[in-house]
Amino acid sequence: MRRMIIAITGASGSIYGVRLLELLRTLPDMELHLVMSKSAARTIAVETERSIKDIEALAHVVHPAADIGAAIASGSFRTHGMIVAPCSIKTMSNIACGNTGDLISRAADVMLKERRRLVLMVRETPLHAGHLDNMSRLSTLGATIFPPVAAFYTKPQSIEQMVDTTLMRVLDQFDIDLATGPRWTGR
Repeated sequence: MRRMIIAITGASGSIYGVRLLELLRTLPDMELHLVMSKSAARTIAVETERSIKDIEALAHVVHPAADIGAAIASGSFRTHGMIVAPCSIKTMSNIACGNTGDLISRAADVMLKERRRLVLMVRETPLHAGHLDNMSRLSTLGATIFPPVAAFYTKPQSIEQMVDTTLMRVLDQFDIDLATGPRWTGR
């Protein structure tokens, strides 16, 4: 059984975290651990028609964001990795600076110290030098900075297709092959 940690923060783009849970839930050997920030609930209410309970039902285990003693806060808890989708600038900055005051930043810190895969779908624009410095620091520490940028060469016909293609590329970072969108094969 592979375990994956999915974190959803309050940045715009909650559809990425929700759809990621839906896609990974189709894998019979995947155990999903979910943690959402307080701000995530507010953003989800604004951006989707989904309830928090519906989203939590997609995970096998739900951890409260304030529970820094949860299993995912320890390096002895084996995981395939962690995806923060979307990742707010606040969360990205906390992770970059080792501020582990909540479960999302603590679990991400564990991924870095244990040299496990950590993908941050940073959702902000424009970026100032401080944001870029933190992203550079995280990349040096081993995180993958993966802003959710649409691939238009696929000629997407819907937001869902754009989201799925982006998430297919995110899952490639974990060697999880879900063909949720077309891949570039050349001209």
